[in-house]
Amino acid sequence: MKTTALLACAAVLPAALAIALPANAAGAPRTDAAILKLAPNARVEQRCNARAMGVIGREHRDLRPDELVAYAFADTLITGPTIRAPGAAVRSGGKWYRLSYTCTTRDDGVDIAAFQYTLGNVVPRADWDAHYLVP
Repeated sequence: MKTTALLACAAVLPAALAIALPANAAGAPRTDAAILKLAPNARVEQRCNARAMGVIGREHRDLRPDELVAYAFADTLITGPTIRAPGAAVRSGGKWYRLSYTCTTRDDGVDIAAFQYTLGNVVPRADWDAHYLVP
């Protein structure tokens, strides 16, 4: 399960982040059309991962998230439009941080209705390989 999810996310995450975070409002219709091509669960996870990185970057000025692994320490749980990622990790400045989040999207999985998170401690380098975390 994790290997399949890892490969799927590795292929989709960079493109999804690019479409999930448009440079300006004029790009929004194109963005929505592109993300709607993803499977519903992938759409929810990618939108919520992008939201997590954006919120963390805004609320923690010393962090600049550039990667997120939602299933690093525990499998994600997706029920309809809601994803719980109790064992996520987010990378910033070459360090990984533990992360837990719950996110709910609206209707088609494009807009975020609710988002909550808890940012944890730095993950020791010795633990990275076992949890799909890359330098």
